[in-house]
Amino acid sequence: MANQSNHRNILAVAIVALGASACQQTSVTDSVKIDPAQGSETNISSLTSVVENNPKSAEAYNVRGTAYGTAGRNREALADFSRAIELNPKFYKAYANRALVHRAMGDPVSAINDYSAALKINGQYDEAYIGRGNVYRLAGKDEQAFRDFERAIRIGTTNPRAYHSRGLIYQKQGKHNQAIEDFSTAISLQADAAAPYNSRGVSYLALGNLDNALDDINHALRLDDRYAEAWANQALVYEKKGDRSRAFKSYARAFSLDSGLTIAREGMNRTRG
Repeated sequence: MANQSNHRNILAVAIVALGASACQQTSVTDSVKIDPAQGSETNISSLTSVVENNPKSAEAYNVRGTAYGTAGRNREALADFSRAIELNPKFYKAYANRALVHRAMGDPVSAINDYSAALKINGQYDEAYIGRGNVYRLAGKDEQAFRDFERAIRIGTTNPRAYHSRGLIYQKQGKHNQAIEDFSTAISLQADAAAPYNSRGVSYLALGNLDNALDDINHALRLDDRYAEAWANQALVYEKKGDRSRAFKSYARAFSLDSGLTIAREGMNRTRG
């Protein structure tokens, strides 16, 4: 009984860590599909010329703001999106893009306000529901987050983040079959994303399906071999299978990628030697 309780505790830590880490990476590319090269100095310089030649163009500021956001230059991005909104107060995409910058700068209240402003202008804008839902989810406001993801899904979004994020809430609630269904839909919409495979693996692990769990987590690592949480989750599967040596190696790999990952440090201590 003590051993079963220990495994349940390990799994609970895995799910909490997964929920806290998922979707933490924030950039303007969450909302706008662009080439990462758009954040290059050469491209920003070119876009600056466009802005200077079209000083009354809200779209010009929005595009340059996207480039600044891609480059991690959040203050410049914030200024450009704000200028775009001044020029066109109905520019709902600029509100959603500015919300991403607020989120990246650690201001969730302003992010929610901007997403809500975008939705007042266009109540069918799925990206704003998904973005606001993830701000709510990361703040622990699961009920509000779930409503936003549901709304995006009901209006027909094809963005895999809506399904992945709703799946994380199902997972946190222990509704692993529903979670697996959502993660599978996310995978069908974007097969080259590592996170839904890792998340689905955690739910398979919770259901005791170790082989499927390992297959999914290994697939996540083939897509991204620097995915610290996935290495830790692979270690959890090995540990539950009784392979302490392989578990230790995977925990150590996770720790080498993220020394702040508690589950990896504690796992190494359990499986060392």
